Amino acid sequence: MLNAVTAPSARHMLFPLLAALIWSLNMVVTKMAAGVIAPAVIGFYRWVLAGVILTPFVLPGVLRGWRAIVPHLGKLAVLGALGMAVYQGLIYVAAATTTATNMGIITAMVPLLTIVLVCIVLRELPAWTAVAGGALSLLGLGVLLGEGNPLRLLEVGGSTGDALMGVAALAYAMYGVLLRRWPLPIGVWQSLYVQVLFGILLQVPSYLLAPASPLNASNIPLVLYAGIFPSLFAPYLWMQGVRYLGPNRASIFLNLMPVGTVAIAAVMLNEVPHSYHIVGGAMALAGVSLAQWRPRAAG
Repeated sequence: MLNAVTAPSARHMLFPLLAALIWSLNMVVTKMAAGVIAPAVIGFYRWVLAGVILTPFVLPGVLRGWRAIVPHLGKLAVLGALGMAVYQGLIYVAAATTTATNMGIITAMVPLLTIVLVCIVLRELPAWTAVAGGALSLLGLGVLLGEGNPLRLLEVGGSTGDALMGVAALAYAMYGVLLRRWPLPIGVWQSLYVQVLFGILLQVPSYLLAPASPLNASNIPLVLYAGIFPSLFAPYLWMQGVRYLGPNRASIFLNLMPVGTVAIAAVMLNEVPHSYHIVGGAMALAGVSLAQWRPRAAG
């Protein structure tokens, strides 16, 4: 009998699909939060809420395995800084000066940036498909950010928000590479919980220095969504997708994120996609897909 990884059912495919849709909606929620709550405040509250929800379920296991966790606290702190503080924090700041559509497409570049960082950090040479896919993705981003003309970027440059999204994507790509380089002998949820705690701790200074931004009827739903769905439900669904489909098959669903973000932003934010969004986004996604493809070795 074939196992679940080689013979996935339609039900198993729902796991990564729902995770991708949750993350897509989160880009729109992040854009909506730009005008109703300070970036540092929602970033802090989001992970506090996630930590509070996780505590009764995960803290007992963390305490039981504390001796195994202590030697890896430094690595967990770096992962928490990259994945929770830098990546998420920059996205909230970027939302003030870019569109949800651009945010979704730039975030889709994380797999490509991961390939580049693997070459640098892990000293693994890329396949020709990765090089060709990278070139196509960069050209597609040039079309997108240059509003149809990549050379326009040389004349006027991109927006601050787009640049911050690029840095955020790079931080999350490094997060993934370090997860691979540092195989931690602790449970996934215990690792995530400790990273969340470090993420909260590292965001305390920016939270304290942020302008007053009290919770109200306009921003509480956004904080609740950010703290529950993309922080807790999406990672669980994603881990289930990887479990049943394998990492390669599951990663294909990440390419649906910018498509979902564009569609949701069009409905909720009236961000009507232009032709350069479609052309540039399609080129960027095609490049990412090509970069992740590994042809069978001859013979």
